[in-house]
Amino acid sequence: MTGGASVPLWAALPVALLVLLGAALGLTGSIGLLRLRGFYERLHAPTLATTLGIGSILLASMLFFSVAQTRPVVHEVLITVFVVITTPVTLMLLARAALHRDRTEGSPGVPPPLAPAPDGDAGI
Repeated sequence: MTGGASVPLWAALPVALLVLLGAALGLTGSIGLLRLRGFYERLHAPTLATTLGIGSILLASMLFFSVAQTRPVVHEVLITVFVVITTPVTLMLLARAALHRDRTEGSPGVPPPLAPAPDGDAGI
């Protein structure tokens, strides 16, 4: 691994800013997870904030190692694709499972399931 001293200032500043932005977004998502009251509210903070935080840290990593190794380093793109695909799917599955549980238990304030469409489709 190469040291940070070999990276020029024009690349080190954006890398530092992107890492700080990613850390701040990750912290914001973590605080939102702790501070928000309900389960459905808690789903959004870590999903949105940490996804953006991871994205900015991955951009910083791509920039740093591309400049330090004098060749494009893009293996972080694969990590980004996995995060962008799996995070919303996980959010949707958790929300649907919780909604199903709340409907089964008869919790107040939960919307009823949608009625089937006249043509036989289940609807959304």
